[in-house]
Formats: sequence, structure tokens, C-alpha cells
Amino acid sequence: MAVRAVVIEADGGSRGNPGPAGYGAVVRDPETGEVLAERSESIGTATNNVAEYRGLIAGLEAAAELGAAEVEARMDSKLVVEQMCGRWQIKHPGLRPLAAQAAGLVSRFAAVRFTWVPRERNRHADALANAAMDAAASGVAPSGAGKAAAREAKVVRATGTDPATTPASWEPRPTEEATRLILVRHGETERTVQKRYSGRGDVPLTERGRAQARATAARVAALAPSVAAVVSSPLSRCTATAEAVAAQVGNPPVRTDDDLIECDFGVWEGHMFAEVREGWAAELDAWLASTRVAPPKGESFVTVAERTGRAVDRLRSAYPGETVVVVSHVSPIKLVLRDALAAGDAFLHRLYLDTAGISVLDLYPDGGVAVRSVNDTSHLTDV
Repeated sequence: MAVRAVVIEADGGSRGNPGPAGYGAVVRDPETGEVLAERSESIGTATNNVAEYRGLIAGLEAAAELGAAEVEARMDSKLVVEQMCGRWQIKHPGLRPLAAQAAGLVSRFAAVRFTWVPRERNRHADALANAAMDAAASGVAPSGAGKAAAREAKVVRATGTDPATTPASWEPRPTEEATRLILVRHGETERTVQKRYSGRGDVPLTERGRAQARATAARVAALAPSVAAVVSSPLSRCTATAEAVAAQVGNPPVRTDDDLIECDFGVWEGHMFAEVREGWAAELDAWLASTRVAPPKGESFVTVAERTGRAVDRLRSAYPGETVVVVSHVSPIKLVLRDALAAGDAFLHRLYLDTAGISVLDLYPDGGVAVRSVNDTSHLTDV
């Protein structure tokens, strides 16, 4: 029986890039989450990106067989999602025929939307792909991958763990240079000392905050011999920190990006947590329980994540293979790190980021991410 709308979860990979490769795709009912179809196959020797495109194609074919009219395709491959949305060029000639095949399938549906998700949220398709890769590596016929992959997927759904024996994080990275983001939280302000919600209010650095900014600048200069750009939230506590960094790394102009601004905490702005608990208990509980909930007259973390994601995408595209210093606030930096680590939302309430702390991550052209450090404060011991 035909279905109106489906969700496709697709993934692919290889052991070595290129190496023994395979893909997995799952088609779900968007309302119930019921699995309507599964596809997986080992495809011999190929790259990660080829396998990811093959997973998308298999998912689209399965959705078409089900008679779906509307599709949301979810993948943890930033490259495939951005290329299918037309935001990134398809520079590798080996991917163009696959992208064209996927585009041809897309044209068969009334509507198709592509969504990037962290790997943590793509476990079923990831398990199918890993089982197919195992089959490719062992020489098992492709038809054997499906049953093994289904068993793997059931383990993931039941336990929440990934049974794949060769995590992608241990695989060699591609030879292309990564774009390195050095994420810096601004220095101390009066509100950070008093532990008050500090969102859109333009609160200046304290004297200690300025000293922290200078120490951070020296640390960044030691970490990065060459910096292509310094990009900052427009609020003065960030621009002052960014200017101190720029002075130590060759004086590139400090560019501001509104998408890097702190979360809007609405009516909670300037209040301490205890005051918010006393005055808005129900609203606070709802906010702590869901990233989709905003403080009264404020902004949800889902919205913050959307704009910080846009900022990161722009930096990846504008500075391929270069180092960029990003000076922002605790919420945007946490959200960038959450997605980089493919972590769940609980991560946001468990990670502590100090003022003037430094985190470093590399963004590879194929969509891969490597987090190098989180909340480095070794430079602040004497401040």
C-alpha cells in the first residue's frame, strides 16, 4: 500500500577510504517510526563519499517502491546533504554521476527535504552500513550483508550501542586539509562572576576578563602559527576578546557574525538560576527538558543550533584548509561541540565551558569532524 510521506535514514562508509565499502538505508513512517524498508549492500572497494551516495540512492529507490510522495532524507554526511541541497559544489568527478542519479530519483517525488543529523541519531543506517563493510572486508557476498545488518540494527535499537567493531573515528582521515576552528569563549564579565543569565545584554569584560583575553590570545598564537580570520559574536565581550586575539596572530580584521550571538534568554536575562527557579519554575523545567522550548520571550536551543550551524558551514566553505578563530558564547560553542561529537542534548547540561576556554575542532572536506580539545584553560592558571 502506498504511503504519503516517509523518512529515509541513510549512511555509507569504507574501511580505509578507499577500502572495503558498504551502505545502509532505512525507510520509516514519520509518525510511528515503524521501519517500512531496509537496504544494505557491500560494494567492494570505494570511498566513504561514494558509499554514502549509494546509501542515499538505495533509500530513495526504496521510498519510490513504497509509493511515497514526500520524503525527508536524513544523513550524517554533511557533504552529501549540502551537495544535494545545491549549497556545495560537487568537485570530485567520481561523485557527479551518483549525485545526478540521486537527483533523478528526487524528481520522482512531490517533495524531498535533506536534513543533516549527528551520527548518534543515525545509528540504524550506520549499523547497516557497518555490517555491509564487514561483509566487503571478509569477502561475503552482498546478499549476506542484509541479514547481518538487520541483526546489528536490532542491537542498536535495543541497547542504544553501536556494535560495529571498527568505529569510523579510528579510520585514517582523507589527505585533504581540514578547516580548523579554534573556538574561544569570551572573557569574564560581571554577570559570569555573579552566575546570572547573560544573553543579548551587552555586558563588558571585567579587568580580569581583559587579562583572560590577553592570555587566551597568547595561547591561540602558540596553537596556530597562521590564522586566516578571526570571527566574533557582535557583543562587546566577544569583540574585545577577539581583538586581543587578532593582535597576537597578525592582526587580521575582526569580522562579526550575528549567528554567533548568545542565546536570547528573554525575561530571564540578568537573573540568577535560583531567581528563575522561584519565578518561572514550570517554564524552567520545560526548558531544561527540551531544546525545542524557549525561555519566555526568548530563543530555543534548536534555533540557536540552526544559526550556529549556518555560521560553521560558511566558515568551512570560505576557509578550506585554513585556521579560523571563532569567539562566541557558552551556548553557541556547546551546540557546535554537541554536533561535532554527535552527542545527545543532555551533553548541553553536562559540559562546563569556562570563560576564555579554548576548544579546537577540524572540519574535513568530506564532512568528517575531529574534535582536538575541549575547554582548554591551561593558559589561565596565573590570571
